[in-house]
Amino acid sequence: MAVVLIGTLDTKGREYAWLRERLSELGREVIVVDAGVGQESTGPVSDFGAPASASPEDVSNVRVAAAGGAELASLRAAGDRGAAVTVMGEGAAKVLAELHAEGRVDGVLAVGGSGGSSIAARAVRDLPIGLPKLIVSTMGSGDVSPYVGAKDVTIMYSVVDIAGINRVSRLILGNAVAAIAGMAAAWSASSSVAVPPGWSSSAASTSASTSVSTAAASTAGASPATASSAGLSPEGEERPLVAASMFGVTTPAVDAARERLSELGYEVLVFHATGSGGQALEGLAASGLLAGVLDLTTTELADDLVGGVLSAGPDRLTAAGRHGVPQVVAPGALDMVNFGPLSAVPERFADRNLHVHNPTVTLMRTTPAEMAELGRRVAAKLAAATGPTALFVPLGGVSALDAPGLPFHDPKADDACFEALGDFPGTTRLDLHINDPEFGRAMADRLHDLIRGEG
Repeated sequence: MAVVLIGTLDTKGREYAWLRERLSELGREVIVVDAGVGQESTGPVSDFGAPASASPEDVSNVRVAAAGGAELASLRAAGDRGAAVTVMGEGAAKVLAELHAEGRVDGVLAVGGSGGSSIAARAVRDLPIGLPKLIVSTMGSGDVSPYVGAKDVTIMYSVVDIAGINRVSRLILGNAVAAIAGMAAAWSASSSVAVPPGWSSSAASTSASTSVSTAAASTAGASPATASSAGLSPEGEERPLVAASMFGVTTPAVDAARERLSELGYEVLVFHATGSGGQALEGLAASGLLAGVLDLTTTELADDLVGGVLSAGPDRLTAAGRHGVPQVVAPGALDMVNFGPLSAVPERFADRNLHVHNPTVTLMRTTPAEMAELGRRVAAKLAAATGPTALFVPLGGVSALDAPGLPFHDPKADDACFEALGDFPGTTRLDLHINDPEFGRAMADRLHDLIRGEG
């Protein structure tokens, strides 16, 4: 019985290693398909954190790219994320089709943001109805029709971003592991009954009930050590909690900040800036559970201003300040407004600078006038804060697309925002790009100082 894990191991390697270990503890064979393009994986996919449990059946990203009709090196050299996501999705679909034809797939599990979810959605689209397909996504609380289509894809909202195993993600991903293990058991049992091509049968489901019950009992009766590692209880000593906001285009910055905060003794909960993610961050900031907030990615404010699909509402960037929670803020990804597929972008924006981020997400560059208004809004929200607050400004660009030679590089627009931010006390302007590791680490160190009362 094999569960196939499909993911971008260059950015989610540790999370997939954890998923594999949990599935192995439940007695499930695991095949990992690497659909990332950041670094080459050759042979067994064993360089992502779990070499002891790697399988020779794992599929490298070189093979996935080739199945999609491209060379991995060419995709990396081109630097076109949207094109890479499309190719890797097509390649992963062909790899899955081959594995399924060989009778080796009893379920598919994927975790990720918009890019990873898009790849996984394409990969499972051609699999038969009834075969379990579960995607844990940061996009799961919004319109998931681009990912589900007309197939029986199960979407689970990740609540926090897929960025490390923490006390929240451990619970969500633990449930996902238990779910796919149980569904795979049912499919494995039912697949022995003859059914029309591409469909499962109720008779098969009935005949599988004994196997399903056995699998459920096995999971429920796991040893305490196994139950804990599956995310049913906190592991280790609890650290002070810090919430961070992240987007795909600010991931390197947040990764650097998260690593530094971990070194300083914090547990970091990362929230994907998808509207619902920002709302969840605001709710947690108001709960009294946080030691601090590293709000590096405030892009949801742009959607709220311009009319994008990932707005967190007008109260975004207010809860920490209102409740006196120490916060360090940056204008991360204010250069973009989010929409669905290119065909879904409103006609009034047809002449704007549009970038296809992946097949399900189109980004629009904010204008100088919009950036100026966003700067004023950020400044006003920070000025109203009742707790320790700092602002970091990356003069070299606010997102991965905002750099020389890239689609959203617009110094005039950025300068309009930076000027409108004004001279807020505690502002640090660095001649760095937001994704330079030094920028994220500097924000982390500053937040640590504010939490300790050294602001």
